[in-house]
Amino acid sequence: MVGTLDLFLRKLLSHSLLSTDDQAAIAALPHSRRRFDANDYILREGDQSDACPILLSGFAYRQKATEEGGRQIVALKIPGDALDFQSMYVRTIDHNLQALTPVDLIIVALSDFEKLVRSRPAIARAVIVDILIEASIGREWLLNLGRRNALARLAHLLCEMHYRLLDTHAEGLDLRDVPMTQEQLADLLGLTPVHINRTLKELERRGAVARHGRGVRIGNIVALRALANFSDTYLHRNNHDG
Repeated sequence: MVGTLDLFLRKLLSHSLLSTDDQAAIAALPHSRRRFDANDYILREGDQSDACPILLSGFAYRQKATEEGGRQIVALKIPGDALDFQSMYVRTIDHNLQALTPVDLIIVALSDFEKLVRSRPAIARAVIVDILIEASIGREWLLNLGRRNALARLAHLLCEMHYRLLDTHAEGLDLRDVPMTQEQLADLLGLTPVHINRTLKELERRGAVARHGRGVRIGNIVALRALANFSDTYLHRNNHDG
């Protein structure tokens, strides 16, 4: 089945079983497309949404900010991710959602998703599983911020991105295609940009990453896993029998 919702379907199928009919029903959802530039707001805290954007290309992130302007990136979204399933169940958006890079979005009306969820139990389960996996990733990020040192934090993030992309893409992560600045990594990992720079240099020295100008890519996933003591259990990548 070839279409603009293919990547989204691949994401759902990575953790949930869906019949051919269910897949066809998702592929037939009415939708439009929108493009946002890097740093554009896709959704704002306090808004009420009537649509669910799906990330077709590029990267986005959820963030919260203090009154003083301090920012914490609380989730990173990759191609294939639905960005606002929660508005089917809670009315007010409780965080900001921004484009990290230029992004292409598929926009599906929440009312159309709700019809599928009400009429097709397997799709309803896949939506719930997707929400639960995002919550699981959030718990792991809390542990990462609170209990891992800088080297393990960054190594863990790179491992996570590698395996999340591996489920929906033909190959793993090439961070030259994910232009996160050191400031953005700092906001994500609770570190300073200077500390991020030192940590990247140490990962490079150990052969875990390779740097090309401003770009970074994974050099040795085994080394990264060891540095992070990484287990992908929290990603629930083999959930089909659950």
